[in-house]
Amino acid sequence: MRVCLTPVLFLLLAAPGTVAGQGDSLPAYREQQVMIPMRDGVSLSTRIYTPAAGGTALPFLLTRTPYGIEGSGGALEANGSYAELAREQYIFVYQDIRGRFGSSGQFVMNRPLHDPKDAQGVDESTDTWDTIAWLIANVPSNNGAVGVLGISYPGWLAAMAGINPHPAVKAISPQAPMTDTWLGDDFFHNGAFRLSYGFEYATDLELSSDESVPPPVSFYDTYSWYLAQGPLANLTRLLAGRSPTWTNFTEHPSYDAFWTSRALTTWLTEVAVPTLVVGGWWDQEDFYGAITTYATLERLDRNNRNYLVMGPWYHGSWARTDGQKVGDIDFGSATGKYFREEIQAPWFAFWLKGKGKLDLAEATLFESGSNRWRRFDSWPAKEGAPRKLYFRAGGLLSFDPPTPREARGSMYDSYVSDPAHPIPYRKRPIELTYDPRGSHWRPWLYEDQRFVDGRPDILVWRTEPLTEDVTIGGDIAAHLYASTTGSDADWVAKLIDVFPDTITQGPVLGGYQFMVSSEILRGRYRQGFDRARPIAPNSINEYVVDLHQQSYTFKAGHRIMVQVQSTWFPAYDRNPQTFVPNIFSAAPGDFRAATHRVYRNGRYPSYVDLPVLGGTH
Repeated sequence: MRVCLTPVLFLLLAAPGTVAGQGDSLPAYREQQVMIPMRDGVSLSTRIYTPAAGGTALPFLLTRTPYGIEGSGGALEANGSYAELAREQYIFVYQDIRGRFGSSGQFVMNRPLHDPKDAQGVDESTDTWDTIAWLIANVPSNNGAVGVLGISYPGWLAAMAGINPHPAVKAISPQAPMTDTWLGDDFFHNGAFRLSYGFEYATDLELSSDESVPPPVSFYDTYSWYLAQGPLANLTRLLAGRSPTWTNFTEHPSYDAFWTSRALTTWLTEVAVPTLVVGGWWDQEDFYGAITTYATLERLDRNNRNYLVMGPWYHGSWARTDGQKVGDIDFGSATGKYFREEIQAPWFAFWLKGKGKLDLAEATLFESGSNRWRRFDSWPAKEGAPRKLYFRAGGLLSFDPPTPREARGSMYDSYVSDPAHPIPYRKRPIELTYDPRGSHWRPWLYEDQRFVDGRPDILVWRTEPLTEDVTIGGDIAAHLYASTTGSDADWVAKLIDVFPDTITQGPVLGGYQFMVSSEILRGRYRQGFDRARPIAPNSINEYVVDLHQQSYTFKAGHRIMVQVQSTWFPAYDRNPQTFVPNIFSAAPGDFRAATHRVYRNGRYPSYVDLPVLGGTH
């Protein structure tokens, strides 16, 4: 099939004060709009940006997306996310995946790989292959090499390009990829449904094309709106089957074959091409995806071609901000600019152009607190020594275990969790996830946790002021020995850095409670994510809340705090606390208050495992 290419001169000039530097200019690019045919007859809308000056044969940099390629050339401008790459010069390609915007075919969220027995089957890997084959054959002045990169859903698509890759693919960079949307990315975390994000994402992607459908969420403070809707079943009736993704949520509440077939880790069997995995320590959407993709590939990496970069970033901020400050937290340097200039641009130039020397560690990580970049030969850090930080009587947190005397006294701390009065996950009002009027969704993980001070449904333990720095690097987990008077419960654990009241950086940070790591576990999945199991009322069980990983220094004079709670609304749906087989079908009468106890004695010593690299008290 022949496709007419209509060139349009797309001029890109740097502006003073941008990352390009004052007086510096970026190359001009020609824009071409094409429809690229797939093996099954579907055509994908694609935009190609080629340096207008021509000359040297160049590699491609491909980004595939469900979010639309309109305005994609803006990424190549002086303040755009690909400015440093544009200066290096590539043939940039942006493509709508099937069923989205200008592309034909049917959209399927996180489309699984096709059955290999089906010779005509298609998936995102085959679509990438067909796209690359067409580009190499039809776009002049290319050098036959392709790099693929993207963030979030495009990050997942970049990772899919490394599965059964076209021979021309020489490097990929999955950044914040949607690796497993049930275990820890966009839609569920350990069985707890990501209510506001899941509902708004699905309806925006699947209802927005119908202009007759009003936005479902009608309150500015979405906390109030979601609470007013009652059980999840009411939202299902509101959508009336119009969102296939929401229907999938309701029909697959546990970690079944539907989810594993869409999980990237299911299909990763080798490091087929050099891979640069990128993520943010405070990514509110796909932090799990970055560390899990890297860890999965690392077990398969026989040729040392798997790399990890993690910075102090929220979702995608490394691409569009200088990365020095988020809210009141200052990381001391332009971490995003550093990544784009010193890591990403040289990495692609090396693999796609054979330019320069690759000077990149296995893992390049920003260690917040000390605010420095660190290089590791392996990750988690080999020198990390797990230390238990115990919950003690009187709200004390200590590296020393409970004493025998404590064992004879009160064995637990308790609170009443009431689904009718859930704890907000951030300060109210809580706007729509991506409210066009502005939203605090992106930086919510950086928020000062004092906004929940005084609530009786949160337990708090904290250390004495540290006498020396405590540096951690690796895996973190909260081990809660707990009981409930109900038959189901959620457990939220938060690891927090409490700044001194007299901190010199300014009064706004005095006593600031900075959330270093956090996560939720739905109690019904304590014995496995494949099947929900009720909790025997008043039975003591161990709940392991995986807090994933961090590279962080708690400075001397600071305190380490742990908070435990059972609601985090509306980021997560409310657990009825009465076991029902499927919470999406729970009735109003199933939602009941329950008393939760967290034990802290010699027999049931609740604690947090910290991978300590330096300092112990």
